Parts: sequence; C-alpha cells; structure tokens
Amino acid sequence: MRRIGALIWKDLTVEFRGREFVGAMAVFALITIVTLNFAFDLSGEQKEASGAGGLWIAFLFAAMLGLGRSLAIERERGTLEALTLCPIDGGVIFAGKLISNVLFIAVVQAISLPVFAALYDLPALSPMVLAIAIAGSLGIAGLGTLFSALVSTTRAREILMPLLLFPLAIPVVIATVQATTLELQGNSGDAWPWFNLIVVFDVIFVTMSYLLFDVVLED
Repeated sequence: MRRIGALIWKDLTVEFRGREFVGAMAVFALITIVTLNFAFDLSGEQKEASGAGGLWIAFLFAAMLGLGRSLAIERERGTLEALTLCPIDGGVIFAGKLISNVLFIAVVQAISLPVFAALYDLPALSPMVLAIAIAGSLGIAGLGTLFSALVSTTRAREILMPLLLFPLAIPVVIATVQATTLELQGNSGDAWPWFNLIVVFDVIFVTMSYLLFDVVLED
C-alpha cells in the first residue's frame, strides 16, 4: 500500500504542476454536455434518457482523452522503465495508475455534474448517481489503464486505444446509462440490478487487468 500510495502521490504531483490531464478532460466534458444540451429534446418523456446518454458520452470521451496518455507519457519521459526496474511487480504499478486515473476522472465528474444538473434540470447530484459515476469510471479506467500500457509503444495509439477499449466497455456503458436513467426518473429500485452489473464488471475486468498488466509491461 505504501508503494501504491507513492505512485499515486507522484501522479498527483505531476498533474498539479503540469495540469496535462484534468484540465483538458474537464473542458472536453463540459463542451460535450453543453453541446448535447442544445441537440437533445429535453421537454419530452425521454428527457432523463437523453440526459443520461449525453452525460456518459461526455464522461467516456473525456476519460479516453486522459487514459490514452496516462502510460504513453510515462514511456516518453522514461519513468515507466524506471518503475519496471524497481523491486515491485506490475500489479502495484497498475493499482497506482488505476487509482490515479479514477481520481482524475472523479475530478472531471465533480466539475461536470453540477453543470449537467443545472442545464438539464435533473437530480444528477443524488448519492446513487454519484455511486454509479464512480463505479462506471472504475470499470472504464481499469480497462483503459491496461490498454494504455499495451498501445503506449505504438505510433497509432490514438487510433488503437478506442478500438480496443470501446468494444469491451460496451457492457459497463450500457449499464451506467440505464442505471443513471432510472435513477433520474426516480426508479431507484429498478436501478439497483444495473448497478450490480456495473460492480460485477468492475470486479472481473479490474482483476483481469491487474493480472495481465505485468505481462503487458514485459512485452
């Protein structure tokens, strides 16, 4: 845990000094939310579904913006090679990068959700919506961290990253949109099965990514 904490502190310090990820991700998410606010019909019965879909489109593409660079920038600076030479296994590096990525996405969500709630006039700051946002981000960040390490040495990583991530992330994206829609409609009871699906997805794919990360680093 101490080593994981050191990695997280390093990432947070670098981000605080350079502001390379969170600022761009937040601006992208806000632009997407504002644009979709004018594109969707928010006066009909599908207001909640349209809002939830627009919200997760913003989160997904903003997360992609940060995840695609999270390991590539480590390789460019030579810090990833230094980390692999340390007496720690790949799972520790994965856990540190995963938590850092989730924290970055959470900051973007904390900035975006109040704006979304104001524009769409929906209860987007309820505890259940916040739980869905964090759980969904964990699953996306788990896969994204693994694939970021996988494509970090390729020239076409900006193209390969979404091609690898999107197909596998479809279940968690569908579940998050459905759960968020039902919660915004006030059907919290119906949202729980979808939330449980998100948790199961997180457990399976985060564990799989943890186990495979060492192999990816070696390759």
